Amino acid sequence: MLAPMSEPNESRKQRAARRAGEFPPAPEPLPRPVLDSHTHLDITVNEAGVPGGGTADDPVAAAVAVAAEVGVDRLVQVGVDVASSQWGADAAETYPAVVATVALHPNEAPRLADLDEALREIEKLAARDRVRGLGETGMDFFRTGDEGRAAQEVSFRAHIAIAKRYAKPLVIHDRDAHADVLRILDDEGAPDTVVLHCFSGDADFAAECVRRGYLLSFAGTVTFGSANALREAAALTPLDQLLVETDAPYLTPMPHRGRPNASYLIPLTVRSLAATTGADLDELCAAISATGDRVFGPW
Repeated sequence: MLAPMSEPNESRKQRAARRAGEFPPAPEPLPRPVLDSHTHLDITVNEAGVPGGGTADDPVAAAVAVAAEVGVDRLVQVGVDVASSQWGADAAETYPAVVATVALHPNEAPRLADLDEALREIEKLAARDRVRGLGETGMDFFRTGDEGRAAQEVSFRAHIAIAKRYAKPLVIHDRDAHADVLRILDDEGAPDTVVLHCFSGDADFAAECVRRGYLLSFAGTVTFGSANALREAAALTPLDQLLVETDAPYLTPMPHRGRPNASYLIPLTVRSLAATTGADLDELCAAISATGDRVFGPW
């Protein structure tokens, strides 16, 4: 059993108390297994607990098992700082259904007293076999103002270089920064595999990413009533460039928006994407699974 992350701070404790026992019911299982291409198991079990309520001797194993029951048999645990990246790398070596990515989140980079040292720690983790990508890295102009963007860019460029040195996928966090993300990728030369996590652009941006060969990963946001632009983006994405994710415990798909998310809710997003793209559900599951194995596998 892997020990949980260190105790959450007070605000997280308050959120955990509010969320406890509020996981939605399990959806209908998928006809074929798929992966959750982006989740935060550490935050989920600390803030929201285990799907189904109650406690578990090993909450990570319990969350993995609940997901497998509905056809979500592989999970990509994503790091956002050195501590969570270390935890994820260890989790990937503990649980066969889990692989990891490691990175400094773009909003983390400007807060660090020694960005270079943190990047050195990320590079050490990137060398591990069960670490299958660098992410989530990128640019975020929503939460970080002008004063922090230079540090974000330095960090993003460093992650691109590490991804290329280790021939591992780059998982990008892009919030309100589409043009700058593309500019930096062009400047540095993109790794062979680029995943736009929680894709948030419109059809024009999606078309540009598809043209470049990038993969678009859609989260529960694509199910929201106001997300017509996201659905237009999904509709033009080739099935072999499409992934699905939770970003758990955030971005819970409809009809459970506002409640905690976990990998077992992926079927709701997959069924929404099938309706949006017009793909047969079985075909879509097979394509997502094959793409996941191509990008992150073998498990």
